[in-house]
Amino acid sequence: MALTTAPNPTPPARQSVRTPADKRGSGRIWQREGLAGYVFLSPWLIGLMAVTAIPMLLSLYLSFTNYDVLSDLSDVEWVGLDNYRRMFTADASYWHAVQVTLTFALIAVPLKLAAALGVALLLNRAWRGVGLFRGLFYLPSLLGGSVALAIVWVSMFNREGAFNSFLSLFGIEGRPWVNDPDWALETLMVLAIWQFGAPMVIFLAGLKQVPTELYEAASVDGASRFRQFVSVTLPMLSPVIFFNLVLETINGFQGFTAAFVLSNGTGGPVDSTMMYTLKLYISGFVELEMGYASAMAWVFLVAIALITTVFFSTGRFWVHYSDGDGH
Repeated sequence: MALTTAPNPTPPARQSVRTPADKRGSGRIWQREGLAGYVFLSPWLIGLMAVTAIPMLLSLYLSFTNYDVLSDLSDVEWVGLDNYRRMFTADASYWHAVQVTLTFALIAVPLKLAAALGVALLLNRAWRGVGLFRGLFYLPSLLGGSVALAIVWVSMFNREGAFNSFLSLFGIEGRPWVNDPDWALETLMVLAIWQFGAPMVIFLAGLKQVPTELYEAASVDGASRFRQFVSVTLPMLSPVIFFNLVLETINGFQGFTAAFVLSNGTGGPVDSTMMYTLKLYISGFVELEMGYASAMAWVFLVAIALITTVFFSTGRFWVHYSDGDGH
């Protein structure tokens, strides 16, 4: 009869016991790390509070008062919704500024994006010196909304400017574009469209991500270049188009510098360049109605938030996001 021996049982693993002293030490480490994190974040937090949060809350309070900039804050008179009531029912110049701003954004933004996409398609090729052309087309966007650029633009489109000199070569009589109420706003639109460099670079980055296999498959199926653009390029670029559309729409509504320089801060000629932000500036710093200007600013903020919400809510119907395999 064979005897079997039971295997020696494996001794249980020793479990480390956390003593109260270990827990206190770990807690101190977390506290030190948290304190260090807040120290590194403190410049941003201070800037957020001092430059953004506190001024926003103060402007919200001022929008319900008749503050005139020159008075002490302790002397302001609470007027409730009078500023908003005046804005919507009694100030015709306010609605004119809204109309001018909407006209500018609805025309300039789509044309700017179309120009950016068209140039991006041209520069998305392995041509010699294409990098130089990309830099040259992007250069106007580096200048941004600078005063110097606006001054140069005004000098180009006045009666004796370079644009009229160019037209004279073809026997076309020019006009004082920046002083003509029928063309002053269009001059600002041309300036905005000319600065298409930033969205162009983003479109170029998006075009680099479109798989070449899709174009090859479409070509084998007999699709023309235009059909490939409609059926391949646009759907694959839809997230980039959506991104540029949101950013440029917000920038279009915020246009100020060029309108201010062109009209010498008056919104002229005949209020044809009275953008919303320029109307806000005139109300607050020229007419010294900072309470009314604060109300305008908050309405402007809510309007941009609503427009952005509409973009995001409708984007799911036409924005197509590819999966990780690029399909």
